[in-house]
Amino acid sequence: MFTGIIESLGKVESLQSVGGDVRLRIQTDLDMSDVHLGDSIATNGICLTVIEWGDNWYAADVSRESLNRTTLGQWKVGQAVNVEKAMLPTTRFGGHIVSGHVDGLGEITLVREDARSLYFEVTAPVELAKYLAEKGSVTVDGISLTINHLRGNILSLNLIPHTAERTNIGTWQVGTKVNLEVDVLARYIERLLLGDKAAEQKAESNISMAFLAENGFLK
Repeated sequence: MFTGIIESLGKVESLQSVGGDVRLRIQTDLDMSDVHLGDSIATNGICLTVIEWGDNWYAADVSRESLNRTTLGQWKVGQAVNVEKAMLPTTRFGGHIVSGHVDGLGEITLVREDARSLYFEVTAPVELAKYLAEKGSVTVDGISLTINHLRGNILSLNLIPHTAERTNIGTWQVGTKVNLEVDVLARYIERLLLGDKAAEQKAESNISMAFLAENGFLK
């Protein structure tokens, strides 16, 4: 588990094709002294397993599933990436519960200055819209963010100067693809509301905002 509070701005050092998938190496200024084989490090919001590491780098293998479902298949050597080690039981919980399992790709559709902040609009896949809520949490490229406003599947975000300095959002522009992870609680609630139908192989959710209101989940 992660919190979405970025610890380091890393850099893609190498990308190597191995047997149809990819092995990558990330350069970072993280403290790697407490990292062990098999530890998890979120990289642009993707939970990666450490297979090798050194004082200022780590390597991970990436499956075809991750390449197909995330932005990783588009990464280039030298690209900046957001890095966070897995949280400890003693860690201050500053963000929200993040699993590092990307739900879909969003696209930056608007970028502008808003006083000292940066304002972004992100278009999420239509199928993720039901998991998003105004003033709720969303993970964008591994960053825990609050949704300011929501219009259908378009969410607006304000990022303060500190976040801009500590993450890769300086590289975001109109058309940039970003990894999105919805709040894990929303996914589990939907599954619970399916009841016994969840066991059906082709169970489809018909849960809507009207359904939630009728059943007392919304006021």
